[in-house]
Amino acid sequence: MALRCWRWWHWSAWPRSRPPPSGSTPSRSRTPLGFCQQFSTQEQTPQICVVGSGPAGFYTAQHLLKHHPRACVDIFEKQLVPFGLVRFGVAPDHPEVKNVINTFTQTARSDRCAFHGNVVVGTDVTVPELREAYHAVVLSYGAEDNQALEIPGEELPGVFSARAFVGWYNGLPENRELAPDLSCDTAVILGQGNVALDVARILLTPPEHLEKTDITEAALGVLRQSQVKTVWIVGRRGPLQVAFTIKELREMIQLPGTRPILDPADFLGLQDRIKEVPRPRKRLTELLLRTATEKPGVEEAARQASASRAWGLRFFRSPKQVLPSADGRQVAGVRLAVTRLEGVGEATRAVPTGDVEDLPCGLVLSSIGYKSRPIDPSVPFDPKLGIIPNVDGRVMNVPGLYCSGWVKRGPTGVITTTMTDSFLTSQILLQDLKAGQLPSGPRPGYAAIKALLSSRGLGPMGLACLFLGLGEAGC
Repeated sequence: MALRCWRWWHWSAWPRSRPPPSGSTPSRSRTPLGFCQQFSTQEQTPQICVVGSGPAGFYTAQHLLKHHPRACVDIFEKQLVPFGLVRFGVAPDHPEVKNVINTFTQTARSDRCAFHGNVVVGTDVTVPELREAYHAVVLSYGAEDNQALEIPGEELPGVFSARAFVGWYNGLPENRELAPDLSCDTAVILGQGNVALDVARILLTPPEHLEKTDITEAALGVLRQSQVKTVWIVGRRGPLQVAFTIKELREMIQLPGTRPILDPADFLGLQDRIKEVPRPRKRLTELLLRTATEKPGVEEAARQASASRAWGLRFFRSPKQVLPSADGRQVAGVRLAVTRLEGVGEATRAVPTGDVEDLPCGLVLSSIGYKSRPIDPSVPFDPKLGIIPNVDGRVMNVPGLYCSGWVKRGPTGVITTTMTDSFLTSQILLQDLKAGQLPSGPRPGYAAIKALLSSRGLGPMGLACLFLGLGEAGC
């Protein structure tokens, strides 16, 4: 069984914060030992604050440190530990995706970078206070909320967001007490993206396989007792519009002890329509088409025949209502509106036909997308798009304030998308710095914020003595 206990990292590997400069002049550079030395005004050290320690925050910090030899970066995070969705959002059976933590670790070990956890920006300290202390502030706090279904019954027990469910099995502190009831036979996941397939896979993976991952002990214990045998993954559009990728689909098709349920009627005429689509979409759709319409080989047929669990894709269905049990105390199903497609290409949208159908289930997981929240009244925010209005990462009408990642462009793309996006924001910031568009003169940086937090009875946590690795060593 895999070891799932966070181990202690020695404090010297993860300094709590950068040591304060000697002398009275705030402008400083860093020696290899992490201490500060005086330098002239022309060699002034830019003090930069990054809010959020997920991929967007760390990639922004990495680029700033690499391309400015004296820049100092403080990373503020509301959680005690860093790495955001890489730590708490990636499925435990996808350890290769978490390898990027190694890169972020190297960034955090820089003597010009410091992590300050357990600090809620917008509550413990305001964005204007950060702007006063730093030459520039980059908001990289991601999309920490989920899109609501906005249908009757979504408040019923047994209805959860996929984000909360993922946080539960990954040990996100705010989701540890989720306690999903898995005593039902059927679960319904609303949405057909990668997160939806991750959740379906975790629900159906044999516990002995999950034991080899870093899933939490509490979640593993609940999943061992799970009675869920069938998982329906529901989307309002068709096979050509699914948002998951071919890698996740292959994993579902090959999942031990399970068989796929696909309706061949959903794929009629699709062979001709996929000829002109981009190659990744074409390969994905071809795999769906083969799975739905081709007779499996002898070995695969035998495997499917012996499967005790199943998963299926339901297309052209949009949630209309979560149905309650007879006593009104639990979810009993989902009422789905049957849809048809209008438009072509990216403009294709699902419209209701007027028909409805009820899909019985005892668990509903909503996986229709993440969304960002406004962080501070001083920061502009577009509630419709769920982003901070910006031009190339510059927050509109707020000089010296920048954004990167999902809060900049919306919750789309993969980690490499966020990397490119964050590098671009960093480039823009450094261009502004070089052009003299950021505040001149020294800024106190973390020293001022530490004093503010202390005066409010708040104590941030650095990376000293935090659980940051896997294994039992040191536990």
